[in-house]
Amino acid sequence: MADDPYAALGVARTASDAEIKKAYRRIAKTDHPDLTADTAAHERFKAASSAYDLLKDADQRARFDRGEIDAQGQERPQRRYYRDFAEAGDNPYRGQANYGDFSDVFDDLFGGRARPGAGAGGGRAGWPGGGAGSFDMRGSDHRYTLEVDFMTAARGGTTRITLPDGHALDVQIPPGTRDGQTIRLRGKGGPAMGNADAGDALLSITVAEDADWRRNGDDVETILPIALDEAVLGGKVEAPTIDGPVMLTVPRGASSGQRLRLRGRGLKRANGTRGDQHVELRIVMPPRIDDELARFIEGWRADNAYDPRKGVQS
Repeated sequence: MADDPYAALGVARTASDAEIKKAYRRIAKTDHPDLTADTAAHERFKAASSAYDLLKDADQRARFDRGEIDAQGQERPQRRYYRDFAEAGDNPYRGQANYGDFSDVFDDLFGGRARPGAGAGGGRAGWPGGGAGSFDMRGSDHRYTLEVDFMTAARGGTTRITLPDGHALDVQIPPGTRDGQTIRLRGKGGPAMGNADAGDALLSITVAEDADWRRNGDDVETILPIALDEAVLGGKVEAPTIDGPVMLTVPRGASSGQRLRLRGRGLKRANGTRGDQHVELRIVMPPRIDDELARFIEGWRADNAYDPRKGVQS
């Protein structure tokens, strides 16, 4: 990733969260590996994904802006100069030519098991008296952003991704996945040193917007068109759910904007229960108003006229 995540996304450091998200999606639509074979575009997408993953988190963005972490989200070492250490009043080695054995320092840093070249008898490879020891360090975690469609996030499913090394991988998306949720792929991050484990790949999920569905917590919302006669007379109509169509009872005299609830048809929660689905009715007039319907409505209006806007302030 570039050293400057703002530059990777092409935004100013003062950019809003919405501007950052818009910039990432613009790059994803042109440079995603599934959309182009251009290797330069793949690198731009990789950099943009890492940058977006860092900057969309308010705490991480603030820490980066303060210089506490780098563009990869890693802690920046606090600068402490040798002179400050050597001249400290509590330094037991101040002014001494013999600095002693620093093995305890490496024990603190590496837990006593990963000192540089630690070998039999305490020797160090590359140091005087060193043996053929090894240095074990876990690989770094790599962060990516993965966009999935609404239904895949709602129902769960499998999506295929291409890692920067060119390997394709099928990723399992759990049912009810939320925007911003992280999926960990163990061992798919940076390579390790010595006998340690490889790092992990951390996928930050972005759920794409859907024209027909909205999410509200664990509930889902959708709009259901109904015909004029279904609104007047009521009856059972087919309604979509994330599990497939079901029959929904429309009450007699239904109005546009009226909301009906389908309990337990929402998103799956961690405890196994589910949210609800809210269906908003929308009356759709026939494509053509024929003379018979017009005459009927005129006759009906003569005896039953009402004002649906009564009480609405102008």
